[in-house]
Amino acid sequence: MYFASDNAGPAHPQVMQAMLDVNAGYAPAYGVEPLMDEVRTRIREIFEAPEAAVYLVATGTAANCLALATMAQPWQTIFASRFSHIHEDECNGPEFYTGGAKLTLVGTDDKMTAETLDAALRYEETRGVHGPQRGPVSITQVTERGRVHDLKELSALCDMAHSHAQPVHMDGARFANALVTLGCTPAEMTWKLGVNALSFGGTKNGAPGVEAVVFFDPEQAWEFELRRKRGAHLFSKHRYLAAQMNALLTDDLWLHSARSANANLARLAAGLRDVPGMEFHYPPQANIIFGALPRAAHRRLQKAGAMYHLLEGELEGDPDEPLPMRLVCDWSISEDNIDRFIALAHGQ
Repeated sequence: MYFASDNAGPAHPQVMQAMLDVNAGYAPAYGVEPLMDEVRTRIREIFEAPEAAVYLVATGTAANCLALATMAQPWQTIFASRFSHIHEDECNGPEFYTGGAKLTLVGTDDKMTAETLDAALRYEETRGVHGPQRGPVSITQVTERGRVHDLKELSALCDMAHSHAQPVHMDGARFANALVTLGCTPAEMTWKLGVNALSFGGTKNGAPGVEAVVFFDPEQAWEFELRRKRGAHLFSKHRYLAAQMNALLTDDLWLHSARSANANLARLAAGLRDVPGMEFHYPPQANIIFGALPRAAHRRLQKAGAMYHLLEGELEGDPDEPLPMRLVCDWSISEDNIDRFIALAHGQ
């Protein structure tokens, strides 16, 4: 019963097999292997973006930080929500890779609104040479609280950023989960709304470790290549990254994996909904639940070996006190484990 993170689940067997398949003989290094051409073509087709520049790195932090470093100058500030991944989980990586660009946190929740973004953009760059200059806007999709920006919300944020002449980056570590929730096309969730660059996640969706960085306008492609190399994220045996991404893109495995993860979460949420004392802090929309269960339920679950994040509190105390938690489903978790978790939460 492992609900701690979709980072911790196994890689999909088809992805592992693809890595074994390329593990024979010799291939050009540093991303010029023929398989990378296939990956680039597939991503361009999926996103309906024939001119897009496509690159691979091994981690989401590298994808976000290198993309933002390409989009922002050291004297600028990057606008992101207070609970964005680039703020909460990347150890000041964006600041490091940009050479000093700061983060301006917008609003008080996991989602920015056009209004809060407008206020933040207007506030900055009012002190001339003495203050940070306005830089790109970064949107986390799915958010760090498990919510999905709908197309109207994304469009409003992109329009607001562009009205201030700033580009938009999307942190799509769980891009596929958001996409299947919305039922739209990749193009409709990105460049057609005004997203300029995307971190396209693979690791949380069934790969051992691969992310794509997609620039829908290739103007900054060469700079990204230089930054990737200088930042020590250009793999020599790059074919193993390309094999992972190519396997995910083949026969829509990336979408099947995301649908499985979301369906697993939906089953879990439905079973927990009528547990006495269960609270959902945000509506479950993709593959993450933020909520609370009574302390007694946590005791039962953890005694039985369930793995998940208890966000606050101890197991000793009032059995009825709600304690907050985060539950995450990946593509691989079995229905039996989901149902066992639900039964334990119910005290069965």
